[in-house]
Amino acid sequence: MNKPKPINEIKQEIAAGKLDAALSSIYVKDTERLEPYKARILRLLAGYEDVFGTDDAAPAAIFSAPGRTELGGNHTDHQGGLVLTGAVDLDAIACAAPNGTDTVNIWSEGFGMTTLSCVDLEPREEEKNRTAAIVRGMLAGVAKAGCPVAGFDAFVVSDVPGGSGLSSSACFEILIGTIADGLFGDGIDPVELAKIGQYAENAYFGKPSGLLDQMGCSIGGIVNIDFCDRQEPAVRRVDFDFAKTGYALCIIDTGGDHAGLTDCYAAIPEEMRAVARVFGKERLSEVEEKSFLAAIPEVRRKAGDRAVQRAMHYYADCRRVAEQTAALERGDFPAYLRLVRESGDSSFKYLQNVDTYRDPANQPVALALAIAERLLAAKGAVRVHGGGFAGTIQAYVPKEELAAFKEGMDRVFGEGACRVTSIRPVGGCRVI
Repeated sequence: MNKPKPINEIKQEIAAGKLDAALSSIYVKDTERLEPYKARILRLLAGYEDVFGTDDAAPAAIFSAPGRTELGGNHTDHQGGLVLTGAVDLDAIACAAPNGTDTVNIWSEGFGMTTLSCVDLEPREEEKNRTAAIVRGMLAGVAKAGCPVAGFDAFVVSDVPGGSGLSSSACFEILIGTIADGLFGDGIDPVELAKIGQYAENAYFGKPSGLLDQMGCSIGGIVNIDFCDRQEPAVRRVDFDFAKTGYALCIIDTGGDHAGLTDCYAAIPEEMRAVARVFGKERLSEVEEKSFLAAIPEVRRKAGDRAVQRAMHYYADCRRVAEQTAALERGDFPAYLRLVRESGDSSFKYLQNVDTYRDPANQPVALALAIAERLLAAKGAVRVHGGGFAGTIQAYVPKEELAAFKEGMDRVFGEGACRVTSIRPVGGCRVI
């Protein structure tokens, strides 16, 4: 545990360029492109001073947690399958310091103040689906991990957009855990911190989420995760420098409305589980693919044709994750892109999470895929991203084509719809 520095010292270090190396590593930017990140930290410091009434002599520390993107394995995690995930350079950052009390005060831009006692960390029914539940759950989990949590003040800003498929909620969870551990602990393992994030979301916030999002935000870089063992997922970092590929990773928000789609999202894992139940199992990871293929006539009768197709996607996408990982590890990016395209094709045809077909006049994800493919003209790759139906798509765009691609997507889906990101090698961390 390192003590916070006086705010005036942090400002001096920023001005003198002493933090350039750290910022370049975190945000994957040359020193010449760090000015917006420095300005953002200075704005963060000013916000902290304004909200908490401190001055330049007050001690503080800066923390960061990234959003994450799904690189491979669409709807495979909930069946105990393989996933490839990557942290991105969009993040939530916080200025924080101990306040010498038992009270935690977190001011989050756009959401206001959350205040609670770190002495009472039991779940509260009235806090479910609120920010306080996440904060209380993270502090409880960190405390159970052996960190002597105490009161602190934090000012938080984030450029990870909600509903974008970049896991803004998991990003916030990992940020809170990183702050508590950074101020009072000795370094909680990133995998353990991810599990604490899932615990906070499940037991406190009231959302029965998996572990994928928190893993991507906590560990950083590119990570292969095997969810066969629910309690101890197998985590494998993939050594690959995405910045040297000559491609930009774009996430395009189609602007679709998620309202009323709960049953569509829920049907995917339920139908996959229905296939597993034909074999007396709970998840598809417990059923060998050859057994499934041999029993398709029976599975059709008991679970339905769409369930069969979704199971076919599951097995194929798990294989693709293994192949994607191998391609990156041997430096074969063209092979990786081919597998991305195959995953997108499988999601559209077999997983069927691109459109609900309830409203033929409104098909934003399908349209975004069509336009992106046309703009790329067989270069790069494009696929549905995350849950699907009304969310985002992902595109790998040659950097020389990036300006035209972004302009083309924004023209149809609105200014700023196409977000250009990079794979960030660092997960939740203390910046200063």
